[in-house]
Amino acid sequence: MLPALPGVGFKPEHFPAIRADAAGVGFFEVHAENYMGAGGLPHVQLTSIRADYPISIHGVGLSIGGARGLDAEHLQRLRHLCARYEPASFSEHLAWSSHGAEYLNDLLPLPYTAETLQLVCDHVDQVQEALGRRMLLENPATYLRFAQSTISETEFLAEIARRTGCGLLLDVNNVFVSCTNHGTDPRAFLAAFPLHAVGEIHLGGHDAEDLPSGPLLIDSHGAAVADPVWALYAEVIAAAGPLPTLVEWDNDLPDWPVLAAEAARAAAVLAAGGTGLARAS
Repeated sequence: MLPALPGVGFKPEHFPAIRADAAGVGFFEVHAENYMGAGGLPHVQLTSIRADYPISIHGVGLSIGGARGLDAEHLQRLRHLCARYEPASFSEHLAWSSHGAEYLNDLLPLPYTAETLQLVCDHVDQVQEALGRRMLLENPATYLRFAQSTISETEFLAEIARRTGCGLLLDVNNVFVSCTNHGTDPRAFLAAFPLHAVGEIHLGGHDAEDLPSGPLLIDSHGAAVADPVWALYAEVIAAAGPLPTLVEWDNDLPDWPVLAAEAARAAAVLAAGGTGLARAS
């Protein structure tokens, strides 16, 4: 179980700075697929980090919502990785990224129907049984909605958690991105979200494009967390209490002090219990 503190994604470029001073950071997160090799510098660095900090392993390649069965070899490599590092948390995405034998470098949305609900639940059960641990499932950033959906996203996630016993990873930036793209209210979405099942929060940056139909937000993980997302995050913490909070910054990586400042801002919100939009000094 992760501590209810701010964390950041571990990037090798930041390793010397982290070893020198990572005060205020409570945990680090890595993408599982970057550590499925047997050895080398990535494992040397992660072993050093793991000696001093809890880690969260975040998968991006299981294709939980894929129509075909889960890749048995990929799941086996994931099992070995979790056994090696004993992470405080493992999470994946409510998305699909495979078609037949082809894997796509993206996390694609699902129609929310009874059929896909059963498929995702079966896959979550399979992952939890293989890993021998409870996993967290992350809400997606979406850019379209399916006409055939018959279940709201919040109901879909709540039912997965109820049926499988998994937890949820609430990505607040994804909520803001999706609701802006679809012209809906992110606060109404969060009011309906099953906060009792949330085991971790993600915060990240996004890009914006102006289209004739209105703004289009892209979940880019390449910028600072936007002020409206910080405001939503503070409201979530006020409602749910302190939760482990990861700042994601995967592209256009800044220097370590910039990322550390984002973690400090999350720490300030956690310390204030979400009352007001706390800012790091």
